[in-house]
Amino acid sequence: MSADDKNRQEIIRLALSDSPMPDIQIDGMPEFTPGWVWLAGAGPGDPGLLTLHAVNALKQADKVVYDALVSEDILSLVRPDAELFYAGKRGGKPSWNQQDITDKLIELAQDGHRVLRLKGGDPFVFGRGGEEAQALVAADIPFRLIPGISAGVGGLGYAGIPATHRDVNHAVTFVTGHLAGKGQAELLDWASIAKASPVIVIYMAMSRLAVIAELLMQAGRSADEPVAIVTHATTPRQRIATGRLAEAAKLAEQHNLEPPSIIVIGEVVNLAETLNWFGDKPI
Repeated sequence: MSADDKNRQEIIRLALSDSPMPDIQIDGMPEFTPGWVWLAGAGPGDPGLLTLHAVNALKQADKVVYDALVSEDILSLVRPDAELFYAGKRGGKPSWNQQDITDKLIELAQDGHRVLRLKGGDPFVFGRGGEEAQALVAADIPFRLIPGISAGVGGLGYAGIPATHRDVNHAVTFVTGHLAGKGQAELLDWASIAKASPVIVIYMAMSRLAVIAELLMQAGRSADEPVAIVTHATTPRQRIATGRLAEAAKLAEQHNLEPPSIIVIGEVVNLAETLNWFGDKPI
């Protein structure tokens, strides 16, 4: 374990001593068997959005491999004697590479530990949970999936923006934007996305906002279409900025918005003015 990992673990231990694990008795929950890996979603940030299965996993795990977006409040629910491994996985920040993470999960499980792989959001929604599950199967490691609330749904809900609304849209498209316009063949057909769905929710796109807006406008989306950026969704640091598609990148710069953020494009953005119930009104 690196010095940074040890420091993080000590900070979490101190938080745990100040805020003891709640005595949550859950009948009928599965037993975490040694040698298994559970892939669990921690949701977008608010500890209250953890599922009971996720809390059950935190109470039983021997080893927890977690990502940067998993809060200390959530990690304070682990067993006092559990060992924590910080994997990073934050754009532009030091992180383990994916192969290192997969190898560590397999190694810990083969050593007979109950291994919890804890990810922000949902493991199967832009979380590489599918890749990790495939590697576990190939190594003959039994696993369980614990879905989490994805930021593209729960995070927008905390901003007062419904992903769908009967009077506004009957379809929504979820995409990841971190590779848009990076001098390679586009992985996404942005023209088709622009035409197919009235509402587009984009993950991991803060550094690519100007490129994505231009691609969508070239495909026919209006420069005046409403756009919202929700940063640190569901946490006390949540901020919401709304504006026009053409000015999306300037909007982020003007208000010093940073990852983790979710971007939504479409008329549902206008509902935030009246439906925002958590924190400050949109800026």
